[in-house]
Amino acid sequence: MEARLLCLLGPTAVGKTEIAIQLAQRLDAEIVSVDSRQIYRQMDIGTAKPTAEEQQAARHHLIDCVDISQPFSVADYQSLADAAITDIQDRSKQVLLVGGAGLYFRAIVDGLFEGPGADPSLRERLEQEAAQRGVDVLHERLRACDPVSADRIHPNNIVRVIRALEVYELTRIPMSELQQQWCPEKQRYPFIAFGLTMPRALLYRRIEQRVDVMLANGLIAEVESLLAVGYARETVALQSFGYRELIAYLDGKCTYLEAAQQLKQNTRRFAKRQLTWFRKDTRVEWIDRESTPDVVTHLLKKINAM
Repeated sequence: MEARLLCLLGPTAVGKTEIAIQLAQRLDAEIVSVDSRQIYRQMDIGTAKPTAEEQQAARHHLIDCVDISQPFSVADYQSLADAAITDIQDRSKQVLLVGGAGLYFRAIVDGLFEGPGADPSLRERLEQEAAQRGVDVLHERLRACDPVSADRIHPNNIVRVIRALEVYELTRIPMSELQQQWCPEKQRYPFIAFGLTMPRALLYRRIEQRVDVMLANGLIAEVESLLAVGYARETVALQSFGYRELIAYLDGKCTYLEAAQQLKQNTRRFAKRQLTWFRKDTRVEWIDRESTPDVVTHLLKKINAM
């Protein structure tokens, strides 16, 4: 029987890394990051990347493997994840998927939907329009033809907005409808998945505390250094929360306090979207950290009973 993947999912700031490292140590497991931003080199503080000490405590995969300026798709992630899973299993170790990127998780366990191939000329036209008129114009167009995808994709995620519009223009079918081809009954790997959660008010307090710590630990200097070496402000990676707010501050578009508050708000919104995505997947068993004193022992009992 093919070995099952263990999955630890949930929103940002819920404490996945801490629990995952303890599980990895107890289960002789290696962690495969399911995070759309920790893949990028040099983006450390703003992505809450596991520290060097944490990565020494348990081996991590799919962290620091892509340059910020390098185009990177979900299909690219799937390919890297498959290679990491094969490598871990070939060495008779347990695979532990850990993260909060719902799309990346589904790419691993369910695969990618059968959408049309890329159309370079169409993409170039949409990219030029985004540069000239702003991505918000494209996002509103997406909302008109595919409101479900528009709700899922943040307006600043230029790559995904353009891809969703590309799919619709090439097929005249909303991408969200095509994605129904994902079929859990035909999953690519056997797995068991647990989601970490906690009361919303507590999660939001943890998010705000994390942002304060990031800023105290040098997040502004990290953003400055990325811009100083020549990475464009419009780069997809730097348009993610934690970076775009501070770029706006450095460009004089807002005050430091406004940038910090905006970052906290955007992170809370991101966590809400993560929870909404994962809650729809009935294969995820949820563990409330607030009402479960020893989460690691609780999870180990459940895993051993399966």
